[in-house]
Amino acid sequence: MKYRSTQFLITILMAALFAGIPANACTSIIVGREATQDGSVMNSQTADGWYDANLRIIPGAIHPDGTTMPVYFGLLGDEPLPPMVLGHIPQSAETYTYFRTAYSCFNEHQLAIGESTIGQKDELKTFPGEGGAILTIEQLMIIALQRCRTAKEAVLLIGNLAERYGFLGSCANDGESLSVTDPSEAWIMEIMGTGFDWTPESGPGAIWVARKVPENHAAILCNVSRIDIVDEENPDFLFSPGYKEPAIRHGWYDPASGEPFNWRKTYAPETGPWSPSSMWVRGRLHYIHKHLMPSKKWDPYAETDSYPFSFAPEKLVSVREIIEIFRSTMEGTPFSMEENATWYIPGENRNLLKSPKATPFPDRATRELLNIPYMRPIAAKTSYSFISQSRSWLPAPIGGILWFSLDLPHFSTYIPLYAGTSKTPESWSTFEKENFSLDSARWTFLLVSSLANANYQRGIQTLKSLRDPLEEKNHRDFLDWETEGAAFARRAEEIPREWFNQKAHEKMQEAHRIYVEIAHLLIREATIIDLW
Repeated sequence: MKYRSTQFLITILMAALFAGIPANACTSIIVGREATQDGSVMNSQTADGWYDANLRIIPGAIHPDGTTMPVYFGLLGDEPLPPMVLGHIPQSAETYTYFRTAYSCFNEHQLAIGESTIGQKDELKTFPGEGGAILTIEQLMIIALQRCRTAKEAVLLIGNLAERYGFLGSCANDGESLSVTDPSEAWIMEIMGTGFDWTPESGPGAIWVARKVPENHAAILCNVSRIDIVDEENPDFLFSPGYKEPAIRHGWYDPASGEPFNWRKTYAPETGPWSPSSMWVRGRLHYIHKHLMPSKKWDPYAETDSYPFSFAPEKLVSVREIIEIFRSTMEGTPFSMEENATWYIPGENRNLLKSPKATPFPDRATRELLNIPYMRPIAAKTSYSFISQSRSWLPAPIGGILWFSLDLPHFSTYIPLYAGTSKTPESWSTFEKENFSLDSARWTFLLVSSLANANYQRGIQTLKSLRDPLEEKNHRDFLDWETEGAAFARRAEEIPREWFNQKAHEKMQEAHRIYVEIAHLLIREATIIDLW
C-alpha cells in the first residue's frame, strides 16, 4: 500500500507522540483453563513504553554440535544504538519457531510468555559492563521460546540459565516477573539479580521463585511482586536453591528468627513506582479485581499485599473481556483522569458540560496546565499488546492463537494469528521512527491514537464507527476459520502453512487499510470542523 503523507501529519506526530513518554511498565493477565469460556489457557501483556513492536516470526532450525549463540543487551528497541553482544552461550540442537517483539511472546508449541518489571532492592541490581551478568529478561524469553514446549520447562530453563550466566536487569536495572503458559498450565515467575559485582565464580547469578496458578483462577502482574511465602514442599512452587542467600548475607533475614521467609517483603523496595506501596500499582490491581470479581467490595486504596496471588473470576473469561480490561480508562474508580472536575466547563443555562477535549489519557503538558494528578491506566503509552490462547485439544499450529495489537489498546484493534503462522506483512514488521509513513502499520496506528485523543469526546466515536464493525467482522471470520480448521482435522490432513499466512495477511492488511481511513476522517475533523 502506498499513501501520501503531508508535512501536517509529520508535525502532529513529532509534537504529540514522542514528547514525555513515561517510564516503562507493563500489565499481564493470565487465566487458567477452567476459568476461560473455551477451556484455553490465556496469557496477555501490554508493552507500555517505547519498545520494538515489529512483529516478526523467527523460524526454528537444527544446529550442529558445538554451536554457540550470541546474547545481547538492547533487544527492547528503546535505545538509539543497535543491540550489543555481551557474550555467547551453547546453542541447543533444535530451536522452535517463535513470534519476535521487544518481549518475545509466543512459539509454535503454544508456549506464551508475558512480562512485567518489578522492583528489587538496590543491592540486587546489576548493570551492563559491570560484573559478569549477561542475560536480560528479553533474551531469556527468546531462549525459552526457542527451546521449550511447556511452561514449567520454560521456568526451569530461564532460572537455570540466569543462575549460570547472571541475570541483568534491563528495565531500570530492576527485577522481572513473567506470566508463562502452555495448553495445560499457567505459572508466575519472579527473578532478581544478586548484585552489581557478581561474577560466575562468586555463586549463582540470580535468585528466582515461581508459583503455579490454579486452573480455575486468574492472576495479575502489574509491576509489583506477587509471590510471598514459598512452600518448598509444594510441587506448585519452583525456586532457585539459594533464593534466601542474598537476604541472609545483607541482614534482611535471620534464619534463626523462626519467621517464615517472605520473598516479596524481603526483596521488594519499600517505596517507588514498582513497590508494594505504589498507587501506580494499586489502581490496576483494584480495577482488574473489581472487573473480574464485581460482587466483592474492593477498596481502591488498599495495600497491594491485601490482594490475593490469584483468584477465581465470577464468570468465565473471554478474549473480549481481556480486551475490554486493556482498553479501560479506569472508569468507575477514583483513578479516571477523564472524570477530573477540571474538564467541566460552563454551557447553556450555566450547566456544566464536559469539554470535548476531556480525555482519559491527557499528556503531561495538559495535566500540568489543568492541574490533573496522574493516575496510571491499565495500559499507558503502549507500543503493542497481545492476548494468547493455548488449547490442549487441538494440534499446536491451530490450537495456539495470538491476538496482537499495535499501540494503545483503547484506540487500536486486535488481529488473530495462529501458532502455525510463519510470516507477517512487511507493513507490520518494519518501522522507522525517524521517517513517518502511512505504509507502516505502526505509524498509522500511532497517528490515529494521537488524533483521536486530541479531540477525544468526538474522536473516539469516529474511531469506533469504523473499528467496531471491523472487529465484529474479524470475530465472525475467525469462527469460519475455526470451522475450516476442524474440517482439516477431521480429514486427518495437515493444514498448509500458506493457509495460516493467508489468514494473517488478510486481517493485518485489512486493519491497516481501515486505520488509514480512520486517520483521514480524524484529520478532516481536526482541520475543518474546529477551524470553522
